Amino acid sequence: MSAELPKSEAVPAPRVAARRYGGVAMTLHWLLALMIVSSFSLGLYMSGLPFSPMRLKLFNWHKWAGITILGLTALRLLWRLSHPPPPLPACIVEAMPGWQLVAHRGTHLLLYVLFFAVPLAGWAYSSALGFPIVWLGLVQLPDFVPVDKEFAEAVLKPLHQGSAFTLAAVALLHAAAALKHHFVDHDGLMDRMWPLSHQGHRR
Repeated sequence: MSAELPKSEAVPAPRVAARRYGGVAMTLHWLLALMIVSSFSLGLYMSGLPFSPMRLKLFNWHKWAGITILGLTALRLLWRLSHPPPPLPACIVEAMPGWQLVAHRGTHLLLYVLFFAVPLAGWAYSSALGFPIVWLGLVQLPDFVPVDKEFAEAVLKPLHQGSAFTLAAVALLHAAAALKHHFVDHDGLMDRMWPLSHQGHRR
C-alpha cells in the first residue's frame, strides 16, 4: 500500500478548463498593463533629463497617460462591479495555501487602490505647481488642488513617486504569481485572462 504524500509534497492542482474573463475585461486588463508600464518607464526616463522642450513634451505625454489610466481604471471598476469575475476553480482553491488566497485577493485590491492613487497624486502635483493638465492638448482639466508649490514639492511629489514605485512592485509580484501558476503549478489559472488561450470564454 502506497504511503500518503506529505502536504508539502502533494502533486500540483491539475490544469483545468477554468471559466475565463470576458473580452471587455481582458481588453481593459491588458490595455491598462501596457499603459502603466509605458507611463512608469517614461516617468523614469524623463526625470533624468535636463530642462528642455523635449522634457516638457514628455511630461505632457506622461500626464496624458496618467489621466487615461485613471479613466480606464474607473471604467474597469464599473465593468467589474456589473460583471463579477469568474470564481476560482475549486481544485485550485483547495491546492492553494490560505496565505496565497489572502495574497491573491489583497494584491488585486491594492492594485485597484494604486491605479487610482498614482494618477490622482500626479494630477494634484501638477495642479499644485500651477501647471494645468490639458488632456491630449484638447481638454483642459480642472485644478485638483490649489496652487502651493511648497506643498507640491514636500508632499505631493514624494507621494506620487512613492505610490508609483509601490504600484510597480505590486504589479511585478502579481505577474510573478501568474507566471508561477502557469509554469510551475500548471493549473490553468493564467488562462483565465490570457487572450490567446484556446479555452472558451465568457461573454
